[in-house]
Amino acid sequence: MHTVTLTPGAVTLKELESIYREGLAVEIDRSARPAIEEAARRVQRAASGTDAVYGVNTGFGKLASVKIAPEDTATLQRNLILSHCCGVGEELDEATVRLIMTLKLLSLARGASGVRWDILQLIEACLARGVTPVIPSQGSVGASGDLAPLAHMTAVLIGEGEAFYKGERFAGSEALSRAGLEPVALGPKEGLGLINGTQVSTAFALVGLFGAMRLAEASLLTASLSTDAIMGSTAPLLPEIHALRGHRGQIDTARAMRNLMAGSEIRESHRDGDTRVQDPYCIRCQPQVVGACVDLIRMAAGTLEIEANAATDNPLVLIDEDRIVSGGNFHAEPVAFAADQIALALSEIGAIAQRRVALMVDPTLSFDLPPFLAKNPGLNSGLMIAEVTTAALMSENKHLANPCSTDSTPTSANQEDHVSMAAHGARRLRQMTDNLAHILGVELLCAAMGIDYRAPLKTSPSLQSALARLRRDIPPLEDDRFMAPDLKKAACLISSRALIDDISPNPLIALEA
Repeated sequence: MHTVTLTPGAVTLKELESIYREGLAVEIDRSARPAIEEAARRVQRAASGTDAVYGVNTGFGKLASVKIAPEDTATLQRNLILSHCCGVGEELDEATVRLIMTLKLLSLARGASGVRWDILQLIEACLARGVTPVIPSQGSVGASGDLAPLAHMTAVLIGEGEAFYKGERFAGSEALSRAGLEPVALGPKEGLGLINGTQVSTAFALVGLFGAMRLAEASLLTASLSTDAIMGSTAPLLPEIHALRGHRGQIDTARAMRNLMAGSEIRESHRDGDTRVQDPYCIRCQPQVVGACVDLIRMAAGTLEIEANAATDNPLVLIDEDRIVSGGNFHAEPVAFAADQIALALSEIGAIAQRRVALMVDPTLSFDLPPFLAKNPGLNSGLMIAEVTTAALMSENKHLANPCSTDSTPTSANQEDHVSMAAHGARRLRQMTDNLAHILGVELLCAAMGIDYRAPLKTSPSLQSALARLRRDIPPLEDDRFMAPDLKKAACLISSRALIDDISPNPLIALEA
């Protein structure tokens, strides 16, 4: 397994996406070790002292006023982990858990958590040897950190909980043993440092971000295909229009679509003599709508890159000031806002794409395409119900796009009286990206049929390449057939970037502004 060395405070989204998608092992740059060990020494010194330091020699949350004797600090940290393993619901997939572990490493490696270097090494070893904690997906309100899910991760490090190893599920201690690893005994503050942070919410949001950017890119391809399928105009893509408004996402979206459609015979065939004056908004306003979505996604990306590099537990060890200070970096409000932004973008990309699907199956609007793109309509229903499915998914995503960050409820006997709801706000993005992939997949199928009906005219060389890749997996719809496998394959082609890879190895539109 390939191992990437990460520099704390300077890790990029590109690195994190490679770790997530390729299952890479990670290690922290060894230059971070001195600060990590010094912070741990400061915590050990505080644990032996007489002054109360939250989470070091006190109870937690509402019990912070309870002083803990030095001889009980190890028990305190172990009890913290076991008592906080209260996650419920569907278990997280391996790739997401590994991303969570990577983010936790990055946070601890900032040298402000007071966790020993040995703990970081054990997390690195788990990633390298394939020990993956079982983490339920529900139970975090996004402050004070993602306590319950991170407790399930940490439980494995102390030989408790459960983990997968080489495809089999074991008790945490057994999984470590089979990987040649030993559990650790937690020292002062180490349990708190491991579970008090935003890494689960951030991982959920990053997974949503990575999917959203791929789907935004794919929508440029499907929109270009749809434009040719209904013999739409490319005049709304002219650069002068978008320069006059000035939004970067809009400018980039229009440029990408111009490049995709360059050389289309279909487009050239109706430049003159076309009685239509304007296309519907779903064709004409793709740069304005998806461009705005791209800007939102980029804004969220900036927030999440900062958060991925942040120290987010509590208290924090300020070495230069020689202080251990309680703060609130565990509050995941920035992540909640980023997740809401991504959700809005996913919903709107799907909303405008669904209207293009509706346009193509409607013979009164599709510029002479057959009803529901069916051959022998009446006997065949064609893509009639595929369009209905997109309407269902679009509506579901609209509902899911309602903000989560505006919700809060007090917890922990009103000590933690405002929370972010970032965890489920970000977790919903997985469902939303799945829904959008299927909407765009159906648009792909409809547009491909529409372009087939325009023969002998051809679309652009770039779009022909994408259609050739599609037809390797899904043949044209000659007569009605069992459709569900086609929709699934089309969604996979969309979310895997397989169609765009056949056009260009580089992104059609970059995540960075």
